[in-house]
Amino acid sequence: MERRVESRIAGLARLAEPVRRALYLYVAGRREEVSRHEAARAAKISRGLAGFHLDRLVEEGLLEASFKRLSGRAGPGAGRPAKVYRRSGREIEVSVPPRSYDLAARVLVTAVEASDSPKTRKALSRAARGIGEGIGAQARACAGAKPGRKKLLAGMVAALEENGFEPQADRAAGEIRLRNCPFQSLARDHAETVCGMNLALIEGVVAGLQLPSVKPVLDSAPGMCCVRLDIKADS
Repeated sequence: MERRVESRIAGLARLAEPVRRALYLYVAGRREEVSRHEAARAAKISRGLAGFHLDRLVEEGLLEASFKRLSGRAGPGAGRPAKVYRRSGREIEVSVPPRSYDLAARVLVTAVEASDSPKTRKALSRAARGIGEGIGAQARACAGAKPGRKKLLAGMVAALEENGFEPQADRAAGEIRLRNCPFQSLARDHAETVCGMNLALIEGVVAGLQLPSVKPVLDSAPGMCCVRLDIKADS
């Protein structure tokens, strides 16, 4: 156990270096894979230095690397594949002394799934929605007196960010995708239950903010949260 804690602390400590942290945040914030050249340009450092730090982050399991042709072409004349980086799926949590909230969550979800009563599932959805409504109501209060739609949408995004969903707006599509599922390790083995809970939670956030123009829907996508938020245009 002591070695695991030391390993997690060491992984987080790698982000204490400002350049390395900036590179990690840049790569983690992108939906697409990032080349060394692109990362170097964003951090305003040399390509060689960017490669050094990116590879250290790969060694720590914070990023993943692969190779692909950036030209999009194949065959002769397409050029050599370039090394590209993306955020890894590794989760690092450090608690001193060690706590295991994930274990408690697994026990509770397993108990819900083991129940033959529909009332148990409904109780989970009601609880998730109620907590979401509280989050949304607090975000609405922070938006000031008589907030407009723009402020309420900003408040919703801030609330989702604060709770680990990493919202990313796609204005052309009129939607917000959630780049991270805060319950990913739990969802891997209990997808139906956790996704249903997620949907109810975010429906509550929207209801608490009083944003009828926003509709959360289930829409699983690789590397994303299972919920998408559709935003109706101003009428």
